[in-house]
Amino acid sequence: MAASEQILEQFHTGALQYKKANEICRLLGISSRSERTQLQRLLRTLEQEGQIVRDERGRCVTPEKLGLVRGTLQASERGFAFLLRPEGDLFIPARSRGGALHGDEVFARIVGGSRGDEAAVYSVIRRGMRRIVGVYERGRRGGVVRPDERRFCNEVRIVGGERAASGEKVSVRIVAYPEGGLIEGEIEKIIGRDGDLQTEEDAILCTHELPEEFPQKALAEAAKAAKQPVVPDGRRDFRGDTVITIDGDDSRDFDDAISVRKEGDKFVLGVHIADVSHYVARGGALDKEAFRRGTSVYLPDRVIPMLPAELSDDICSLREGEDRYTLSCVMTVDGEGRVCGKEIAPGIICSRNRMTYGKVTGILEGDAALCAQYVHLIPMLRDAKELAEILIARRAGRGGLDLDIPEAQIGVAGGEVTLQVRERSISHRMIEAFMVLANEAVATYLQERGAPCLYRVHEKPSEERAAAFRAYLQGLGLRCDFRPENVRPTDYAAVLRAVEGEARGTVVKNVMLRSMAKAAYGAENVGHFGLASDCYCHFTSPIRRYPDLLVHRLVKLVWEGRAAEAEKSFSNFVRIAADSCSQTERRAIETERDVDELYKVWYMRGQLGEAFGGVVSGVTSFGIFVELENTVEGAIRLEDLPSDEYTFDETHMILRGKRRSFRMGDEVRIVVVACDVGARRCRFVLTEGK
Repeated sequence: MAASEQILEQFHTGALQYKKANEICRLLGISSRSERTQLQRLLRTLEQEGQIVRDERGRCVTPEKLGLVRGTLQASERGFAFLLRPEGDLFIPARSRGGALHGDEVFARIVGGSRGDEAAVYSVIRRGMRRIVGVYERGRRGGVVRPDERRFCNEVRIVGGERAASGEKVSVRIVAYPEGGLIEGEIEKIIGRDGDLQTEEDAILCTHELPEEFPQKALAEAAKAAKQPVVPDGRRDFRGDTVITIDGDDSRDFDDAISVRKEGDKFVLGVHIADVSHYVARGGALDKEAFRRGTSVYLPDRVIPMLPAELSDDICSLREGEDRYTLSCVMTVDGEGRVCGKEIAPGIICSRNRMTYGKVTGILEGDAALCAQYVHLIPMLRDAKELAEILIARRAGRGGLDLDIPEAQIGVAGGEVTLQVRERSISHRMIEAFMVLANEAVATYLQERGAPCLYRVHEKPSEERAAAFRAYLQGLGLRCDFRPENVRPTDYAAVLRAVEGEARGTVVKNVMLRSMAKAAYGAENVGHFGLASDCYCHFTSPIRRYPDLLVHRLVKLVWEGRAAEAEKSFSNFVRIAADSCSQTERRAIETERDVDELYKVWYMRGQLGEAFGGVVSGVTSFGIFVELENTVEGAIRLEDLPSDEYTFDETHMILRGKRRSFRMGDEVRIVVVACDVGARRCRFVLTEGK
């Protein structure tokens, strides 16, 4: 047993609890200077890992003994913060932050408060921000950088690194956190002039530490893999089937293809997924880089791929008219949407046509020109639509949540930014239904065989969040009979049906989304609340998601009769991958959201002074937020609202005045008065308050 484990064991038995370092040395019989130094170093390591803490008298003790909880601090510009934990978030007032900063991992003590969810920071385990991005300003006493992440701090004192000019956006490495003084940092890179669109986008990528360049070893492996010939090689040959891809107009990597045919009263659905695992060897430089990235990141003007272009855009991509390797899941589905048979096997396909959502929707709606061009696909697409409608109805019947929240489609052409709401047609819903079915089938396949699996899990809402959501719905006058301590997918589905087609429907969906836990990856199957699925994984996008690539490897081992080897080789790695892939997914989501907000604000600069209809999407003590039909959200400050005496009812999400109140879901009309590109914020006023 390692020395650290031996020490920890004695802490847990109580022998070393509430002891200072010199007392621990005496109890352990340590007398030499070198051994004492080694113990001091070991205790510091345990403290840095969060295994032990020091109490007010400097004694070592385990966090549990002091009743401490662990989490990540998410700060607010207004000073207060939240402690983010899987068990539920806690509120931390500004006075109780104890020097902790945004992003820090901390221990905190729950102190109750008026709502029972208040905490105070006890100690900082590790600092969360290793580098920041901001605008450099030179002063008489030296230079400072004002971070873009305003939740972090007001400014960082520059003590070295590259020389920058005032007004330039820079990346800064944090080097010191002096007590009572400014945080210190060194300039690593000059990004560009503040306020420029490209500079602001590059700054976001830098903030989230997204890797853009591939290591040379990974590129060399990709180039070598891409030269391999594509031959049947004992695979199941699907090249005689009518197989097509259906993607967006601007898609370049095609990792899923489908085939559908009706046999009597049953359907045979083939979901053919690019066999990326054939080209990316486990443990190689390419695999390590894909694991580090975790997922591709999609931005309005570019893609930061998980895999080099030789794979993602070429040999792995299921291109029209080209033979490609797949891992195929062929399912027989009855008229009730039940899978009554499935086969999963390595395959080879040749995509008959590269179809788009628009074309497929046009064919299904009877567009004469498209029907004439793709007459050979009409029978299959009609069968596919019929099957999709059965699957969609079955999922809805079991309580699957179709939130269908409007998403922005941002375009960039000739230096101009365009913005519209992304269409979600029957073809989108069809592909979604087929991919969900395949993901369930593969997860079940691995579970039934006792093999490890990287599940996609979505736990039910916590009692506190479900209760808050119910209170909000009751404030809207909506009937909601569900029990917060045991909310079910069917309960939330009933709420969606109640607001279907209403203007407030999108806001209710957003509040519902916030009440739910975030979907993540896990080594244990706890089901997927949002899909009302008992067993689910990600299998259908291995070009852009590492979890899918990992699941492919597991499926292949089981298919080859090597389930025991899968258990031995992957059980521990699946747990490591679950945490890592969840983190890289969150990083990608946050990056895409921040860049989208940047482009939205840039677009809205051309709408200054224009009036729009919108819906109140957020209510706070300092104002309201309004979301426009084009998905842009902006703030109306309290001082810009009609003069009144306002109080904030947090339970029912209402800003209540004596003459007028604002609640989430209210329809309003606004005027755009300001767009802050650097902060990625729009400011509105009500038309009557203009």
